[in-house]
Amino acid sequence: MNISSWIAGQLETHRFKLSRPDALIQLTFLGWLTGILAGGVIVLFRLLVEVSQEFLLSGHSENYEALSIEMRFVFPIVGSVIIATGFYFYTKTPHVLGVAGVIKSMAFHQGYLSVREFLLQFFGAAVAIISGHSVGREGPNVFLGAASGSLLGQFFTLPNNTIRILVGCGTAAGIAASFDTPLAGVIFALEVVLMEYTLVTFLPIILAAGSATTLSVFVFGNEPAFIIPHINQGALIELPLVIILGLLAGILSALAIHLVQAIAQKSKMISLTRKLVLSGVLMGMIAMIIPGVMGIGYDTVSQMLAGHIALNMILVLLIFKLIATVISIGLGIPGGMIGPALFMGASLGGGFGLIMGWLFPNLYIDAAFYSLLGMGAVMGASLQAPLAALTAIMELTHSPQIIMPGMIAIVVANLTASEFFHKKSLFLSVLEAREINEYTNPITQTLRRIGVASIMDRNFISPDSLIQIHKIDELLINKPHWLLVKEDNKPLKLDQNEKRQLMPTVDLVNFLELKIQNDMDNTINLLKIPANRIDIAPIHLQATLEEALNKINELNIDALYIERMSAPGIMYCYGIVTRSQIESAYRLN
Repeated sequence: MNISSWIAGQLETHRFKLSRPDALIQLTFLGWLTGILAGGVIVLFRLLVEVSQEFLLSGHSENYEALSIEMRFVFPIVGSVIIATGFYFYTKTPHVLGVAGVIKSMAFHQGYLSVREFLLQFFGAAVAIISGHSVGREGPNVFLGAASGSLLGQFFTLPNNTIRILVGCGTAAGIAASFDTPLAGVIFALEVVLMEYTLVTFLPIILAAGSATTLSVFVFGNEPAFIIPHINQGALIELPLVIILGLLAGILSALAIHLVQAIAQKSKMISLTRKLVLSGVLMGMIAMIIPGVMGIGYDTVSQMLAGHIALNMILVLLIFKLIATVISIGLGIPGGMIGPALFMGASLGGGFGLIMGWLFPNLYIDAAFYSLLGMGAVMGASLQAPLAALTAIMELTHSPQIIMPGMIAIVVANLTASEFFHKKSLFLSVLEAREINEYTNPITQTLRRIGVASIMDRNFISPDSLIQIHKIDELLINKPHWLLVKEDNKPLKLDQNEKRQLMPTVDLVNFLELKIQNDMDNTINLLKIPANRIDIAPIHLQATLEEALNKINELNIDALYIERMSAPGIMYCYGIVTRSQIESAYRLN
């Protein structure tokens, strides 16, 4: 046996193992590999953005304030034109990118993301950030990480249930490498993308987040995304203020989500090219007035935390950042929302802290403390990811004391946005604005974790429809459970005239007993003898049980045969899966 055959055999063996919901060793290795791959992609993306900004801007990578008024107007427009040109020539259909694109892929395409989408996100988001649009890098990082995991799984033709987990690994790597917050990356992937907490997903995702963070720290060092000063934790007497801040954060988040939805819906009939250019013009007009809202804005957030920005300017930055962000996201600029949410949260919390300090001077309120709470509250409420937001601010501050007030602010903000204003997360709202409705129930979640290869019945044979009596003993020597009947050595096609092609072997045995008694002909037609024939259709070996059940329901049949191309033009059948097997698998898991 040569090396290529041995490798192919090993891959085939591991594919079958990975179709099971408990292949921890294989998944953990793939999680580590995905983390390294995604981390490398995210490092390249960040280098492209920061090197370009340092070349175009003087001082540091986000020094848009140093640009002249004319250049602040021109920058976003040029960026929009470049993005629009790339989208026009490189894609014929609109793509949903960012975190919303990952969620859509998981809901409708089993986590499959394409190279085309990867390139559109990589260069589109880079141009958007460099040109000063009010978008973040975290959403693109999530998409790029998820796409890295998806493409890795597709390259090795792994089962779809495994590809879904690799998408989760890439998502965790994207968040972890953005802030050097591996735990927040893990929680975000489980809370927002996979929407489940199981051991089989925890281990590979943890390793992916850790490896991506290690690679990011190796390249960029330990410098945090935000410069966090020493913070004086608020006393218990300030808890009412924390609750009020949570309410304000929830209102702000609901307003941002509503405006993004409204802009996306109102502009549906406008071509993507025109929307992108319009976004550039509007962003340029805002940038002429307030350059501090351009780009990601981490430098401005650090200044707020350090107390270097006056109250009136903080409030102005909050208003204009909100306007700039909803315009950029609502009109389709391929950037993220997490960075702007943190910016707006810091502005809201910082402004609130300064006002409360002026009203209650005896409390010695630290505005930076409220800035951090605002960051967590707006992030948690706008993304509907409270645990990820809480974990992020804890990792950013390295202060477990912030957990209790952070929990209160984040919970109040989430309840305000979701229950009082009935807003879903920004990601789901963007999908709904494009008439894409994502719905997941516990049964679907369970079926998505299991591949068809893990439960299929491999004890079957595929005889021709016409067989002779003296050959039947030879066919049944291994006591197969099923007969997948062939005609002219090809599987029968599913159509209205001939669906019957799968039958239990026991029915053939019963017929043979009657035949011997009645002394019938020596040749029998398996498609015509009395038997319990089951309608059947093909499905790919990579499929999950969710896909199998959907196909069974769609075709109104009761069984599928599992196949995969073993050579060009040759499909090999691996086994049989029935509706009852799928139902049993759900009950057992």
